[in-house]
Amino acid sequence: MNLITKQIPNAITCLNLFSGCIACVMAFQGDFFCAALFIYLAAFFDFLDGMAARLLKAYSDIGKELDSLADLVSFGVAPGVILFSWLKTIQGEPATIAISGVSVLPYAAFLITVFSALRLAKFNIDTRQTTSFIGLPTPANAIFIASLISLHDDAGLQFLLHNIWFIIVLICLLSCLLVCKLPMFSLKFKSLRWKKNQTRYIFLGLSIILLILFRLTAIPLIIILFILMSLVGLRRFL
Repeated sequence: MNLITKQIPNAITCLNLFSGCIACVMAFQGDFFCAALFIYLAAFFDFLDGMAARLLKAYSDIGKELDSLADLVSFGVAPGVILFSWLKTIQGEPATIAISGVSVLPYAAFLITVFSALRLAKFNIDTRQTTSFIGLPTPANAIFIASLISLHDDAGLQFLLHNIWFIIVLICLLSCLLVCKLPMFSLKFKSLRWKKNQTRYIFLGLSIILLILFRLTAIPLIIILFILMSLVGLRRFL
């Protein structure tokens, strides 16, 4: 295998990192829709680099480390910045807790970044997470946050998304899900057989239905579906 071929997965990982950096910039500028788009793009590259590494058999220690660093930026820092910028946007005087005149509530957003780092560190040393997950994967968490905040103009969500205390509770809940011991299924197919992939096929089928019915609004619903399917025990079909 030549040197260029071996570097293809790492190049794709760098595209993940690049997309995550742009998502951060978009979030700081208050463009939450574009920030969400770049997180989706980062998640696509995150899926693609693993596939490329498997197909090309181009595994390396530097690739593993680079992947974790890229994931921390794209799925840890970027969603933290999105929530920080959103909390700065919606905070009002009744909900403001200030120190030396500086509101501290928006900084709670970076709990997502901290717990994402803990999640990624645990994942790197946990040999049980090769075909399934323990705790909410960072890409799913980031996609949920980005997609939800990008829908802030939706009439049905305005009441919740403009409530600063709802966002704070959501941050705490998601932080716990990142590091909890809840088993969650992955979308890695070892075969196409129904018997061994019932959970995956059911999830993909329901996800397609949601996308047809609700379009972009379906994205956070799909992540909730993923969590609920893990909670109710459909993982036994893995």
